[in-house]
Amino acid sequence: MLKRVFVAPDPGRTRLRFATRAVLGIALAVTVCGLAGHSLQGVVTGGLAALLALFTVTDATVRGQAVTTALLPAVGLPVLAAAAELHDHPVARDLTFLAVVGLGVYARRWGPRGHSLGVFAFMTYFVAQFLHATTDRLPELFASVLLSVLSAAAVRFGLWCYERRLPPAPVPAPPGGTGLARVTTRQAVQATAGAGFALVVGQLVSGQRWYWAVGATWWIFVNTTSRGETLVRGFRRVLGTVLGIGLGLLVAVPAQGAALPTAVLAAVCVFGIFYTAAVSYTWMMLCVTVLAGSLYGLLGVLTPGLLALRLAETAVGALGAVLAVLLVLPVTTHAVTDAWIQRALRCVHACTAEAAARLAGDESADPAPRVAELEQLLARVRLSVAPLVHPLNPALGRKRRARRVLALLDDCAREIRGLVAVAADPVASHDARLAAACWRVESAVEALTGGGAVPAREAGREPAVEPALAHLHGLERALAELAGPLRAGSGSPLVGA
Repeated sequence: MLKRVFVAPDPGRTRLRFATRAVLGIALAVTVCGLAGHSLQGVVTGGLAALLALFTVTDATVRGQAVTTALLPAVGLPVLAAAAELHDHPVARDLTFLAVVGLGVYARRWGPRGHSLGVFAFMTYFVAQFLHATTDRLPELFASVLLSVLSAAAVRFGLWCYERRLPPAPVPAPPGGTGLARVTTRQAVQATAGAGFALVVGQLVSGQRWYWAVGATWWIFVNTTSRGETLVRGFRRVLGTVLGIGLGLLVAVPAQGAALPTAVLAAVCVFGIFYTAAVSYTWMMLCVTVLAGSLYGLLGVLTPGLLALRLAETAVGALGAVLAVLLVLPVTTHAVTDAWIQRALRCVHACTAEAAARLAGDESADPAPRVAELEQLLARVRLSVAPLVHPLNPALGRKRRARRVLALLDDCAREIRGLVAVAADPVASHDARLAAACWRVESAVEALTGGGAVPAREAGREPAVEPALAHLHGLERALAELAGPLRAGSGSPLVGA
């Protein structure tokens, strides 16, 4: 697990820049709120608002990111006001919380912007419970949110807007449909039901920290699509929380809220959250748990018992999510897996075409954004296939096929990264055989995604001397070998015996 985090590919050092910029943006937001004379609760609110502004906004263009960032307060401030107004009215507070959960998940149907606004709305309501916000503190909390979102925007769009040099890949949207066939609609119902269970049982466990259970249910549903994905994510959330509590006992509890050690620990945790999010949910949750412990240390309430309570509430939330995806409008794994694999294969072709055009002398061709998109899509494939390769999965045949598919897709990605690296070399020349190899890659992808016959590789082909051609030949090989595991059984990817 540790090796996966630090050895995972990071094209263009995107994850490293993402994490470093987050630390700078959140540090600026916290500093600005402190200089404005805000209380500790206001500073914490500001820091979390900046974290969300930097973490959740994933539009495909810088302009789109700026618009979504500007809309965050428009969604968050009314939710914060409602949470504060309903603080002393438990029934109305809880029903409103469930409504925010359902609407937040349903908003995913509008793509990255809907997803970002839904997450920000939920977390604003959650933070209000965390801080026991009341109406008399709203002016300060409003100011903290506004100042922090502005600070995060200043770093993201001014001080360090690396997306202008490398446009970010759009966040893959879940498969479509209409009515209850739409995944986002089904998940909205599931999340509301799961959160309702977590809310009731969480309050039985603790009348003060019940919202942790609802938060666990919510975050298990974020960025998942199928029943299997949600089950695996729930397991990883509990595992990450257990590891984070163990680490928190070693580092957060001894710090006891001391300013300098806590600030350093919080910065490390923020970096870890952003750096590991794309490759390991378990590690991300470890960092989130330690960060939460450090914040409770600042508030003067951190004890080993509190950390144990967090584990119990997380388990309740995970159970709520599991029951919801199993019993309420379940979304099966195989159809979702099929959709993600096909999108990844089409992206492989797009990467190849861009790289070949660049090698042919087209200066406007830029395969780098496509590579970043491919990495995101492969992450989605891994998440979707995770239930099939889990150690507890008894279907050994499907497990072997799933692992073979993942290995071959990783081979495709490796060859694509090598091809793009060659294309970036200004002295790289265009070989006439590249066009034929690119055509064969295109034909293979069309066959895999359209159900046709995958072109056979030429027997006895001489090894390619040119690096670009060698990468294309490797890509052809991986695509040809994918036909077997993808079409075994009933004909749909990874479906059947």
